[in-house]
Amino acid sequence: MAPMNIGEIIEISGAGSQILVDAQRLNELSQDSDPSVAMAGQVGSQVKVKLGNRWLLASVRTQRMDMNHKGLIVAQIDFLGEGEEEKLTGKIYNFRRGVTRYPVPGSAVYATTSADLKQIYASDGRANIQIGKVYPTNDIRGALYVDAMLGKHFALLGSTGTGKSTSAALILHRICDLAPEGHIVMVDPHGEYSAAFKTNGALYDVNNLALPYWMMNFEEHCEVFLTSEGQDRTTDADILSRCLLAARSKNRLAQSIKKLTVDSPIPYLMSDLLAQIQDAMGKLDKSNSNAPFMRLKGKIEEIKADPRYGFMFSGMLVGDTMADFISKIFRLPSEGKPISIIDVSGIPSDITSTVVAVLSRLVFDYAIWSRNEPQRPVLLVCEEAHRYIPSSEHEHSVVRDVLSRIAKEGRKYGVSLGLITQRPSDLAEGVLSQCGTIISMRLNNDRDQAFVRAAMPEGARGFLDAIPALRNRECIVCGEGVSIPIRVSFDDLEAKRRPASDDPSFTELWNETGGEDQILERVVDRWRNQGR
Repeated sequence: MAPMNIGEIIEISGAGSQILVDAQRLNELSQDSDPSVAMAGQVGSQVKVKLGNRWLLASVRTQRMDMNHKGLIVAQIDFLGEGEEEKLTGKIYNFRRGVTRYPVPGSAVYATTSADLKQIYASDGRANIQIGKVYPTNDIRGALYVDAMLGKHFALLGSTGTGKSTSAALILHRICDLAPEGHIVMVDPHGEYSAAFKTNGALYDVNNLALPYWMMNFEEHCEVFLTSEGQDRTTDADILSRCLLAARSKNRLAQSIKKLTVDSPIPYLMSDLLAQIQDAMGKLDKSNSNAPFMRLKGKIEEIKADPRYGFMFSGMLVGDTMADFISKIFRLPSEGKPISIIDVSGIPSDITSTVVAVLSRLVFDYAIWSRNEPQRPVLLVCEEAHRYIPSSEHEHSVVRDVLSRIAKEGRKYGVSLGLITQRPSDLAEGVLSQCGTIISMRLNNDRDQAFVRAAMPEGARGFLDAIPALRNRECIVCGEGVSIPIRVSFDDLEAKRRPASDDPSFTELWNETGGEDQILERVVDRWRNQGR
């Protein structure tokens, strides 16, 4: 079939070129049975330009009427890539991102067909997962190249209610299906994802996480045990450092370590740490204040006695279980369950960020210390990422530091970071730009849209304008994980694989009644027992 001419190029520039399009021709094509042809020339659609034996593909970013010539439209375009022309059929093949040579003004512009797009979006043989249908076609599958996406981190963004959790579950399920012996750790702050990964994931919460407190490094100990600010905090930290090192050195494992430091993950008894603090306090001159020691001792005893912290500070967690803990959390071996869901919703809020910091740092430290071993890359997925990597720099945060470091250096060591957030503008500056693949669902906030626009590559600008108008479970994908930016409508996920994130139907649930006494009795019981 001969290509359908819709206009010509009138300007070429590095920042974005312009084409002149016949409005009547676009109206005629809008009735075409091929949805790609029917979309020709519209904002967000693709057009093609012939250059020698190559086809260049461009995305339409804006449209405006030509004031000098009625019936003509001036449109801005961004070039996406190029492919070679098959001589007999005129089809595009061997498509790749980037343009080696630009056309000249006056070159004809043609509508792309679904057959063209099928060739352009066709997998180039790399490992990929299919996530949905490419807009505006009915049958072209949108695929993500897994190695490229995970190798340079990814971010999934979208306002509340756009289907973000279900879309995240879909992507992770497809990755698990592709690599059933993989290693994925997901931090789940709302307890949504346990329902989605019952069959192919290991599920952990306060009841079975058993995170040993002695695996914290010194900075994490400070975040949990120190309550003071300013100069007092420095004094308290100095005392904790000396006493913690002494407590660690009491373990027989410490005898075989040449350079024992306060950060070394050596088991110690909480009673030993308290004894060291008491001992140091006993050696004080009368002129010195014992307030720092009492502050520290009081906080440690409070945490030790509080059953809410039992998942981490239990006396049962003193044994050297480091290898076992890392094995179960990182899925080494996977045994067909490549993802571990860490439900932190039941963890006391004042310690949640420290728990996430410990888990994230363990992923990074494991990758560093296993460099001489057969590599086992780990994907760390962080839901509600803006909680842990906030843009505010006034508060020092251990979890922010470790996740920022993974974003900057993780790929060198085989650690991939997946960030899921509804507020990208609240993320620490620079973290989003470290994500090589951005999957953006609808964002209602102007500030969030501007933030994503700044993080996305130039060629995706035409797609970015569609972000506020996206439907639920629809997204724009650009970056390393796709050959060119695409707009995709996500596949439906089977009910048993969906997260428990559906919004309640007030009208339906308010019409149900009966059994309230029993409900309240059970809820109060769980409330008092903290879910146990």
